[in-house]
Amino acid sequence: MKNVNHPYLIANSEKFWNLIEHDSSLEIKYKGTTWAEGPAWNFEKDQLIWSDVPQNKMYCLNSDSSVIIFKEKSDYNNGNFIDQEGRLVSCQHGKRRVIRKEKSGKTTIIADNYQGKKLNSPNDVVVKSDGTIWFTDPPYGIMTNEEGFKSKSELGGNYVFRVNTKNQVEIVCNDFDKPNGLAFSPDENFLYIADSGASFGEKIHPERPHHIRKFKVTRNNYLEDLGVFTVINPGVPDGFSVDSIGNIYTSSWDSIQIISPLGENIGKIEIPEKVSNCCFGGSDKKTLYITASSRLYSIRLKINGI
Repeated sequence: MKNVNHPYLIANSEKFWNLIEHDSSLEIKYKGTTWAEGPAWNFEKDQLIWSDVPQNKMYCLNSDSSVIIFKEKSDYNNGNFIDQEGRLVSCQHGKRRVIRKEKSGKTTIIADNYQGKKLNSPNDVVVKSDGTIWFTDPPYGIMTNEEGFKSKSELGGNYVFRVNTKNQVEIVCNDFDKPNGLAFSPDENFLYIADSGASFGEKIHPERPHHIRKFKVTRNNYLEDLGVFTVINPGVPDGFSVDSIGNIYTSSWDSIQIISPLGENIGKIEIPEKVSNCCFGGSDKKTLYITASSRLYSIRLKINGI
């Protein structure tokens, strides 16, 4: 069901209108990026941080809608997350590491190797309430010189990692093609992880993964595989976010698709270019910020994010 006045809002279920107003407008907050990625809302500073991976920059959207350069040389930064203490945790393709910006201004290296071998190119990251840091490590930053530095993988695989509070790095999942975005359910009992293995440049290889998998998080922070949660078309899932009742807002090549906790495709917010990621922000967590190829978008929702 398309909204006649707002045709980019497409409902597959009446549940869609419980999440978004019929007259919600899609706003362009910034344009001029090459491949915008990694949006993260800083509630302490009332601002959005995001990356432009090929341009090797990071940007900041302030509460007055002004945009400034956050970091001129970002080491091909991709995913970002603001942890429970308000610190910025980031994935750098260039230096093949995950870092944290401390309140003092110091940079802490969270992970840059596994058992002495360099990581591939950390892509997306999330911090659990217990302080553990979870990140994906596909090869995108070492496949070409466009989003990092072309190189051979030292690991020989593309893994999902967990870093405990003692900075010990461990593989928690080793059977992904190209693990990408990840997010916890509101109660943190489940972890969702995207596999974008079907994407090769501008082409899709449908026999390869273009889905989000669901895992149960055990008491000792290991993962129990519950299988494929949802398959994404067109394109692949990249980054995604979760609202306060557990709906998934995932990127695809034409939209943000909204998937219920039971796997039902509720509807989508069409975007006029390829979408990479999204996050909730604003003082009430009811603004969805969407990164796409050349622009940063926002849309107001009825429901807040976590």
